[in-house]
Amino acid sequence: MKEDYLRIRMSKRRMDKLRLYAQMKDTTMTHVIEDCIDSLKIPDIDKNSTVPLPVNPAD
Repeated sequence: MKEDYLRIRMSKRRMDKLRLYAQMKDTTMTHVIEDCIDSLKIPDIDKNSTVPLPVNPAD
């Protein structure tokens, strides 16, 4: 699996909250973020469609 990197800015309060949550769950901050991303609901696209999802939705 190819891995990419994500660099984000957030407030110290949010960073501390993420760090504390990960510690309480005995996991990594990366795993917490991945779980949040995996829980995002994306509307079903026609399963036979050959149209790929956008790589950069904001573009």
